[in-house]
Amino acid sequence: MKLLEIYTTPFCGFCTRAKILLNNKNINFTEINIGGDRDRRKVMKERSNGSNTVPQIFINGDHIGGCEDLYFLEQRGLLEKLFEN
Repeated sequence: MKLLEIYTTPFCGFCTRAKILLNNKNINFTEINIGGDRDRRKVMKERSNGSNTVPQIFINGDHIGGCEDLYFLEQRGLLEKLFEN
């Protein structure tokens, strides 16, 4: 099973949209709330090659990008293919 991690903050509309898509697709994910946590934000920034906005999404450690990137994959029919065995 592939691991999807999503870095989020409270009250982030893009984070909410990304999680709604993942839930609608029945894709399990681990949410990492970085709100007010400088250490977690630093780790996210390092993992995402300097991106400081949320959400930041990773599949099996590979950086996918943010909410718009996730929806881009979905619109192209590629999101579910990332989770095929």
